Amino acid sequence: MGDPEGPPLVYNWAVTGVASPLLPWLAILALLAFKPNRGWSAWWIWLPLAVLAAACHWLEPALKDPRSGLPDGVLEILLNIPAALAFGLAALWLLASHLRRSHRLGTWFATLIVLAGFTLFTFSAVAGWGLGRESILGLLVPRQAGATAVTGQFGLPVFALPVLLALGIAATLALCGLACRRRQRTWWFCLWLFLSLPAVWIAMSALLNWWFAGSADRFPLIAYVMIGLFLAAVSFATWLPFLILSWSNALFRERLKALLHLKTQKSITLQAGRDTL
Repeated sequence: MGDPEGPPLVYNWAVTGVASPLLPWLAILALLAFKPNRGWSAWWIWLPLAVLAAACHWLEPALKDPRSGLPDGVLEILLNIPAALAFGLAALWLLASHLRRSHRLGTWFATLIVLAGFTLFTFSAVAGWGLGRESILGLLVPRQAGATAVTGQFGLPVFALPVLLALGIAATLALCGLACRRRQRTWWFCLWLFLSLPAVWIAMSALLNWWFAGSADRFPLIAYVMIGLFLAAVSFATWLPFLILSWSNALFRERLKALLHLKTQKSITLQAGRDTL
């Protein structure tokens, strides 16, 4: 059978990412320690996160099917970006009571910062940046985005995808808030959500293609529609568990109104007190 032992083999192991995949879960746990979240109602935020984590785990074997034709790097990106967006939405729902400003533009800007920041943080923690093995200038080359995806190193365009998803959801929230100023009904909000979400993504895909591509390389109009509808479907599927939580939970229902810059129960009570005086 040969010698039971051979010469020692030296293997240099290095961490592929700059953050642990557990950090997003710990960050949500830390947000639950804030004063507005000290209650059992706020702990329901774990439910949509668990649902989306189970959905990504269920979709992974299906996407790994050789018939799908998806490389491992592309598959990792497709699964990590919605997961990162889910943690961004969870952080947004937990911090919504602090984001409302006197003007709608200020509320939208605060929403975008929190959503994009937590989404990008989660994506970097789960996927890994790999900055220790590649120069920073190399990240600016778009062609390296797909070539380095397998090794855990991503180019700058890949990092822009979570930010674009956050921008699309923030813009959709702003449009729905404007539409629901006078008619604060669930069906009215759903109607404008289904209208504004595809419109935002189709407009963003067309704008990005016009900005980065030359006149000869631009896609036809049907390509804008297909890309916009795909991104709208991904955004809506990730957003839906948090919307259901907001409709069924009084605490998060007020948080959704704050994000939409609508009158919450607290503001209505204060206004009634002023009218009485």
